[in-house]
Amino acid sequence: MRIDIITAVPNLLESPFNDSILKRAQQKKIVEIKVHNLRDYSDNKQKSIDDYAFGGGAGMVLGIAPIHRCIESLKTNQSYDEIIYMTPDGDKLNQAIANEMSLKENLIILCGHYKGIDQRVREHIITKEISIGDFVLSGGELPAAVLCDSIIRLIPGVLNDETSALSDSFQDGLLAPPVYTRPAVFNNWEVPKILTSGDLKAIEEWRHNQSILITKQKRPDILD
Repeated sequence: MRIDIITAVPNLLESPFNDSILKRAQQKKIVEIKVHNLRDYSDNKQKSIDDYAFGGGAGMVLGIAPIHRCIESLKTNQSYDEIIYMTPDGDKLNQAIANEMSLKENLIILCGHYKGIDQRVREHIITKEISIGDFVLSGGELPAAVLCDSIIRLIPGVLNDETSALSDSFQDGLLAPPVYTRPAVFNNWEVPKILTSGDLKAIEEWRHNQSILITKQKRPDILD
């Protein structure tokens, strides 16, 4: 998979992709992540990429020209399955969307900034809009990193145990059951005895029942 991220502040994306699972995925050449500085596609000496909004009002707007120029440049080298815009009013990211995106080969993610982007980009260039929640951040860089993490960890070969992602919360419409590790007793707090019984069938049944119980308690909305 290849993911191209377009941003006005590329330094914000250095840390998320240079450690842990996302770094290893790149080292294994399972995924290629390219961050593009939108200012490199400005056509003026100041490298400005924003302007005032028509009709007035507070805040600056990312212009259509540098965005169009960047995306068209990328499209000369490969085709893309989706051109995604991170925005609070997009489709709310969930496990189903992450699963769907993990099956794609090439993605472009556009990070908004300032007051947003010229609406014509959304109408004529963007193919999918994604939100990570009903709140506003300073830009789309952190949401883009969240989206990438949710996608990349699902790609075969990224996690050491490929079945791990399949047992995550929401994969089967339920929250994940509680997990425990050694020691079996700490400060008189004991691990449920069923988990140390060696009875795999009983353990799986216990985990399923716990998932149902926790989902009812914490997220009854996803059972509707």
